[in-house]
Amino acid sequence: MDRHDTMEERLSHLIRAVDDLSDVVTAQQREIDRLTRLVHLLCEREAEREQMAGEAPAANAPPPHW
Repeated sequence: MDRHDTMEERLSHLIRAVDDLSDVVTAQQREIDRLTRLVHLLCEREAEREQMAGEAPAANAPPPHW
């Protein structure tokens, strides 16, 4: 194998590695986007729950002797 063939082979392996890493990064970005939406949804739910708790009767409050 001459030097030119060796370089082509190495370049081919590097291109494959970059493509594989690109796929991994794309999958990670999708997962980050999904988790970001989920956290946003949970924050909205918690805000609604806190708002409803503020409007709820004192039945949820601990007795004064606690």
